[in-house]
Amino acid sequence: MSEPVYGLIGSTLRHSWSVPIHKELGNTDYQLFEIADGVLDQFFSQHTVAGLNVTIPFKRSVIPFCSSLDESASEIGSVNTLIPDGNGGLIGYNTDAYGLSYMAKRAGASFKDAKVIILGTGGTSRTATYVARKEGAAQIVSISRTEHPTYDSLSEYSDFDILINTTPVGMYPDTGISPVDLTVFSSLNCVLDVIYNPARTKLLMQAEKLAIPYSGGLPMLVAQACESERLFTGKTTPAAEIENLISMIRAKTENIVIIGMPGCGKTTVGNLLGKLSERPVIDIDTEIEKDAGISIPAIFSESGESGFRKLETRQLAKYGKESGIILVTGGGSVTREENYDLLHQNGILYQLDRDLSLLSKEGRPISLSMDLNDLFNIRKPMYDSFRDYLIDNNRTPQEAAEDIWRHFLEHC
Repeated sequence: MSEPVYGLIGSTLRHSWSVPIHKELGNTDYQLFEIADGVLDQFFSQHTVAGLNVTIPFKRSVIPFCSSLDESASEIGSVNTLIPDGNGGLIGYNTDAYGLSYMAKRAGASFKDAKVIILGTGGTSRTATYVARKEGAAQIVSISRTEHPTYDSLSEYSDFDILINTTPVGMYPDTGISPVDLTVFSSLNCVLDVIYNPARTKLLMQAEKLAIPYSGGLPMLVAQACESERLFTGKTTPAAEIENLISMIRAKTENIVIIGMPGCGKTTVGNLLGKLSERPVIDIDTEIEKDAGISIPAIFSESGESGFRKLETRQLAKYGKESGIILVTGGGSVTREENYDLLHQNGILYQLDRDLSLLSKEGRPISLSMDLNDLFNIRKPMYDSFRDYLIDNNRTPQEAAEDIWRHFLEHC
């Protein structure tokens, strides 16, 4: 039998953020145990448990290994935390319930007397149902793909107050899809999505456009981890520390996206940001040339601007869903509305502002083909709609990079 272990068990864990979260909480022994379905017996025969979290597909499978369950795990029928009972057995808990409640309150949602629609019927759906019922919801409906009520029945619930997505639809790496169209609903006051990667699913970006308060799953992930650590070690994490941890994870995982006019210094500033932040820098124009095997001027010559824009969108779709990178875009990335969601799903967008007289035209087909003032006037509304923040680059590139990095850390 091995030394007692802390960690997370699941079948696919390569994208898990649990290790850095638990290490920030002081648990330096926390590790990932990626195991195949059907071999739980072997795992528990080889390891002594100090404290474990459990994820897909084992949240129900571990129940037979428990000597007892807490009230939430018993009612939900799902376990995501295991601790020893002191007599050689394991106690099963469900800290996802604590995390979901924390996420909802943080987003300003109150379940009391609310009508709640839950997308999905799996373990996390049962957790959401438990929390909503415990906190006083007036009506709770879970939507299934196969049994009534189904997604074809959504119009029957158009007056519901809170929507919770517990399905994996829209989760990395299959981003850019949504389980529902929120315009079906007339009075939603909050949308909650348990997915934490990407930071903003397509569902949440639609909520944002409709001015509906929303939250992704990161606060739930962090809060449930803090509650797990309390069970593991007895240490309670104050709310302020939970918030600091959410900000820390966001600062590590959100992308910094650079947009702006051709020749305004995006590549130079982006590379300096990469050094400041120790993050990889992805230059979309470079990636387009690699993918096409020819230069950008040659692409314009062979396929025109429309052909180039298709290649650009393909690269934005590829890299926009990644996490923790510096993403340097081409000057015309804002000309396709669909590119906004690709960049915004995991990124904060900074526009570099530089005097037009200082912009380089070399190797830039669009800049060479028309007056820069005309180009700027056409694109200004697009930059205005895309950007989160405007950064002055009428100074040294190092100063602009430092300004972005400081601002990013302060606002995560």
